[in-house]
Amino acid sequence: MRAVRERCVWSQRITHRDLVPYLIEESHEVIDAVEDGSRADLREELGDLLWQVLFHSAIAAQDEDDPFDIDDVARTLTEKMVRRHPHVFADAVATTPEEVLVHWNAAKAAEKRARTSVLDGVPRGMPSLALAQKLLGRAAGAGVGTAAQDAAQEPSSEAELGDALLALVATARSHGWDAERALRERLRVLEDEVRAAESVG
Repeated sequence: MRAVRERCVWSQRITHRDLVPYLIEESHEVIDAVEDGSRADLREELGDLLWQVLFHSAIAAQDEDDPFDIDDVARTLTEKMVRRHPHVFADAVATTPEEVLVHWNAAKAAEKRARTSVLDGVPRGMPSLALAQKLLGRAAGAGVGTAAQDAAQEPSSEAELGDALLALVATARSHGWDAERALRERLRVLEDEVRAAESVG
């Protein structure tokens, strides 16, 4: 990566912002390989994703004000994972996945003390369905509920959920509505509801 950054005229001009579309694309290609690819596909796509991390680190290493390199990235990650796994690296005990999650969340909360809302740190650039799932979890943690679908029509499997989501998108399309925008706008309302509940509490 260092050689490419130093000797490739295209790579020399690339910024973190320029790489964002590639990072998103490579992430989706990993997902495709996991869900529908071969082991060789997965190995290749993980390498492509790793290249993005190496590329960002090489760019960061050249920053005049606050440089860091891949070793710093790895060191920061290692420190975080050690903190978040006290049942592995310290004397905490966790015999179930639920107990592991308790340790993980406690460590994460301690790291993020400066955050004032359960919504802080949720990346706004997530696809709307993934963002909705994340925000609903955070909203529940803040005591804000949302209306669930009628139990009589509620999907009973992920396959049925896929059918229901596709049917909703088809409905949106038939009315000329933008399903992505509709969900994002509803999520903004949910965020307002969560922040309002936090300010009261």
